[in-house]
Amino acid sequence: MNTRRRLTGVVASNKMTKTVIVEVSRTYRHPLYGKVVHKAKRFQVHDEINCEVGDKVQIVESKPISKNKRWVVEKILKTQESDKEVPAPDEV
Repeated sequence: MNTRRRLTGVVASNKMTKTVIVEVSRTYRHPLYGKVVHKAKRFQVHDEINCEVGDKVQIVESKPISKNKRWVVEKILKTQESDKEVPAPDEV
């Protein structure tokens, strides 16, 4: 396995050609006050596998593809319309 970062998020927009916006949410406790903080960050991600809005996807770090794209969709974990797990290609 390589050392590229992998994140899991939800597709928020797919209006561009071969590009989707993926929103990655994280939850952590504030170091001083202990309050639970929710943060979300949106990434422009290169998409060759045609994701739909609402799909849960895994993205992986890559070399810069354009001015804002440095991530690629690796696989779809869960689709929106069926709301079920997608089997891995080697499991089929």
